[in-house]
Amino acid sequence: MSNEFDRRYLPVPAGLSGERLDVGLTRLLGISRSLAAKLAEEEAVLVDGTVARKSDRLVADTWLEVFLPREAPPTEEIDAQTVAGMPILYDDDDIVAVDKPVGIAAHSSVGWTGPTVLGVLKAAGYRITTSGAAERQGIVQRLDVGTSGVMVVAKSELAYSVLKHAFRQRTVIKHYHALVQGHPDPLSGTIDAPIGRHPGHDYKFAVTRDGRASITHYDVIEAFAAASLLKVNLETGRTHQIRVHFSALRHPLVGDLTYGGDPRLAKELGLQRQWLHAVGIEFEHPTRGHWVKIESQYPPDLTRALQRLATRA
Repeated sequence: MSNEFDRRYLPVPAGLSGERLDVGLTRLLGISRSLAAKLAEEEAVLVDGTVARKSDRLVADTWLEVFLPREAPPTEEIDAQTVAGMPILYDDDDIVAVDKPVGIAAHSSVGWTGPTVLGVLKAAGYRITTSGAAERQGIVQRLDVGTSGVMVVAKSELAYSVLKHAFRQRTVIKHYHALVQGHPDPLSGTIDAPIGRHPGHDYKFAVTRDGRASITHYDVIEAFAAASLLKVNLETGRTHQIRVHFSALRHPLVGDLTYGGDPRLAKELGLQRQWLHAVGIEFEHPTRGHWVKIESQYPPDLTRALQRLATRA
């Protein structure tokens, strides 16, 4: 093949055994079925070194070699798009990253009747991988309903598998900014404390002796009279990790009434949720290999809260 093509070399997962080649390529690479068929017709797909036809049935643990038409290299400057009020920060054949607003859940769950990231994307015509539990298909990382910022969803099965592995291996860099009450001492530090279910409340989590290992790094960006703005990086990704860890340090997130935030300060700053924003995420692209860095700006409610805090006596 000429240098006008990108070569992808990947194993056939057990879940696709028996599927037609064109269907399997669609699910693995997130491409259209018509493109998958066209690639087969042009002899751009090999199985264990032999040219494959679009109607051939896939066999688990064989190796696919696919030559995709080369696209212009992606850049960090992506044309702004918005789907049902949810900005799209990055989008290609394998992944889509959204700027999740507050009030939208990552996916459906028991008791939640509001909008979800998956629901919005699917309603807009985005094809999401079928990998993962039925209600969490494509989800490789989650944000709480009350947390805003960058969230990545896998569109192809290969991207889902690679990114889940990357998160488990802790090679994904997750950047958060959090506003906590008071002033942490020291100004930079690491919180290494296991997190498990709260012994008295099913909907809460807490630092517990038999919890799962949880590690949070932080640095103070700016100190105010009543609070501190922190840069936070997570090694692990436990539910409510940042909220639980800083609550345990007696520096709960401003506006986080569930974990000990002062309701009077939250009201004064106009906050109806915890001041926590996923400002960025970095990882190696799951199929193309280049380094991806996706960033998000503060939403209006968090910006206003900082402005009010800066002018507070």
